[in-house]
Amino acid sequence: MIQISVTTYARAVGIFLILSAAGGWFGELYVPSLMLTGDAATTAAQLRLHEGLFRLGFAAYLVEAFSDIVLAWLLYVLLRPVHRDLALLSAFFGLVSMVIFAVTKLLYFAAPMFLSGSRYLTAFPPEQADSLASLFLSLYAGLGGVSMLFYGTAWIIRGYLTFRSTYLPRLLGALMIAAGLGFVAKTLTQVLAPELSSNLLLALMLVNIVVLAVWMFTRGVDRDKWNSATAASVDAGHPPNHGNLR
Repeated sequence: MIQISVTTYARAVGIFLILSAAGGWFGELYVPSLMLTGDAATTAAQLRLHEGLFRLGFAAYLVEAFSDIVLAWLLYVLLRPVHRDLALLSAFFGLVSMVIFAVTKLLYFAAPMFLSGSRYLTAFPPEQADSLASLFLSLYAGLGGVSMLFYGTAWIIRGYLTFRSTYLPRLLGALMIAAGLGFVAKTLTQVLAPELSSNLLLALMLVNIVVLAVWMFTRGVDRDKWNSATAASVDAGHPPNHGNLR
């Protein structure tokens, strides 16, 4: 049987965190900010002029989505010796957030279709087609934030489990919790009190991802304490089912 060490899992977390962050910045923020101008005609012109960049941005998002799925599993594996059920719950929240955001991202990817000149779109005057393309981009920008509630909740649970673990620093757990709370606060303020909503609430997540990625890639998990936590989990009647992790 193939044997994979817990150190390898930790380093994989670091790699996929960086891939997720890089893909998210380019595909969720940078490219969409160039396309969505607030004016339908200008937005349509940007989409026509930068079609290649638009598609590259969506490809970067796909890298992020793929990485987030892998991360949900990797973090579950690393945190289940602390509490298997909560680790599984955090994975569910992470996957739900990814799926919700994927739906809004499809609206984003569909926007240029109104500008394609296909025969079934000839019924729309050019100005109306431009407005529809701009509307779909605006829907993406406005609805994507809903997923932050679930994404933030996943990180709060992961932070709690990290804080409770003996094989990862408590400081990492505290940072995860604070970053997750920022995402939850961003969603709640956006829905209930838009005037209080600020992107500054999201800043700690970037710090969290960078610090966690560096730690996992350079230091990883304390293997002796990991083995002790795993043994304690088995003794408590909650086998982690980690097979060949060492």
